[in-house]
Amino acid sequence: MKFFIDTADLDEIREAASWGVLSGVTTNPSLYAKTGGKLADFEDHMVKICEICEGLPVSAESTAETTEEMIAEGKRLAALAPNIVVKLPICEESLPACHALAAEGIRVNMTLVFSAPQALLAARAGARYISPFVGRFDDIGDDGLAQLETVINAVQNFDYGYWDSEGGPEIITASVRTPNHVTQAALMGADIATVPFAALKKCVHHPLTDQGLEKFAADWKKVVEG
Repeated sequence: MKFFIDTADLDEIREAASWGVLSGVTTNPSLYAKTGGKLADFEDHMVKICEICEGLPVSAESTAETTEEMIAEGKRLAALAPNIVVKLPICEESLPACHALAAEGIRVNMTLVFSAPQALLAARAGARYISPFVGRFDDIGDDGLAQLETVINAVQNFDYGYWDSEGGPEIITASVRTPNHVTQAALMGADIATVPFAALKKCVHHPLTDQGLEKFAADWKKVVEG
């Protein structure tokens, strides 16, 4: 399973890239707002992310509301850098936009997916990536992982005629909150997990690992001090 980082923070992206585990970046308007970014700087900011992650997919989300606007904005975003992926929310307006963009070879990440029918429609419309959410189901007392498994099984049952040479469409596990979300997504066969940097750092740590490091350090100190 590949790891994407879910952030628009340049420092977080640089650090995650330095680990050698990063396969892509996903952003959205909320994440960009958290950086203090301004509208006039948005496209330049996306270009900076693309430069840090040269050759890796970087999802830049459209804020357009009509099909025609989504297509126009998608083309403009895709022209910023060769590794830009246009992110669209699943809705009646975005399906024809996705289809039109895919027909021109522009990759789309269909987001805010919460059901298998939504995912299947996105795949059929030509989405390169499909992003079912996990944590937001948990927030309302539902089982986000069970919903994710249903989406994966449904989508992987079929071929769609788009992005076959790239192994697509790929499922991006989104709204990841915990290392267990990552573990279960991997066991289910999700292609990708997009993880906030704080959650990615949690994946590195384990209490027994931390205890072991402390013991090794304490024992080595005894050796050094004689």
